[in-house]
Amino acid sequence: MRQLLICWVMMLSLTAHASDADRLKQAAFPAQVDELVLKNQAVLNYLWADVYAAALYAPQALSARQAWDQQKAVRLALYYFRDIDRSDVIKAATATLERQQANGRLKPEIEKLHASFRDIRGGDRYALDFLPGRGLNLEINDQVVFSSSNDELARTYLGIWLGPKGLSESLREKLLN
Repeated sequence: MRQLLICWVMMLSLTAHASDADRLKQAAFPAQVDELVLKNQAVLNYLWADVYAAALYAPQALSARQAWDQQKAVRLALYYFRDIDRSDVIKAATATLERQQANGRLKPEIEKLHASFRDIRGGDRYALDFLPGRGLNLEINDQVVFSSSNDELARTYLGIWLGPKGLSESLREKLLN
């Protein structure tokens, strides 16, 4: 019985790996966006469901972790596999920011950012661009829907995925390594 269980777990992990590879192909992230190149990509799974694929872009000369740690330009692109209610996205972001003890002074700008969100449909693409000195842009399906010149807001909000105590430590490590 124990051997059967071990074989079953191994088969599931192989299937999950193949599924992630298929999902990343489906997301079809480009190799380069403007001056930034694709460094890493991963799939966020929640309760055995694929939620989205994430891709991290950074300058060619730096690793993803170096770009993040040195506060250089980065782009986080998300490709959603399923529908998600706007309110659920905002709840998850707010809970993560509270866990990370985000600066309370940013609350008005975070609320403006959240006001630009909409219900997500499978196939939607979101992207957060951080350019030092120019702040944060949020794109939904290749259209800029929010901009802020506040670098601290950009770092804080990207920290939901790239900072400690974020949405998923596993996703964070895959994107930064």
